[in-house]
Amino acid sequence: MTEISTVADQEFPPELVIEDTVRWLEKAVIGLNLCPFAKGVHVKGQIHYAVSQATDAEAVAEDLYRELEALAEANAEKRDTTLLILPHALQDFLDFNDFLEVADAMIEELDLGGILQVASFHPQFQFEGTDVDDVTNCTNRAPYPILHLLREDSIDKAVEVFPEAETIYERNMETLEKIGIEGWFDLDVGPRCPVTGHVAAKVQQ
Repeated sequence: MTEISTVADQEFPPELVIEDTVRWLEKAVIGLNLCPFAKGVHVKGQIHYAVSQATDAEAVAEDLYRELEALAEANAEKRDTTLLILPHALQDFLDFNDFLEVADAMIEELDLGGILQVASFHPQFQFEGTDVDDVTNCTNRAPYPILHLLREDSIDKAVEVFPEAETIYERNMETLEKIGIEGWFDLDVGPRCPVTGHVAAKVQQ
């Protein structure tokens, strides 16, 4: 039993998973300005990175419940947002997408509607009607499945500073079409952990 656990830890050391996520955040999300609100919380150290050890949806739900409560109770100046990273679970995009209904229901169950919301990123993310290698899918791709827990107040404040928030989506599409799929791969923002690395390789083919 100990031997199996050790192998799992080697495949997904939390510090490496977080490093991969930060690299993606800095080089893609901030570097390509895919989200103009991300730089501020990153520079101020207000992002909490939680690496889940869950291997199935039920365990992910337990971790999400805990992280939602923790974010709701935390001081926004110290923890504005949380990235719950899932290196072991919900590797299939359709399964992950289905889980988002659980996340939304949980927010209502915790009476956090209008206070927190959950956004999402996935290495296999694919917009309906697009090919798997369509570069525009990369706007929502990350090295690992990620549940992004956000404060509604912070979103409202960010939109006040950036009043043309509705144009972000279109601008991101233009940015990615300009660099192309090879340009995205050149950013080197994929995972370095073996198992998820295999998933990412399939997406790139």
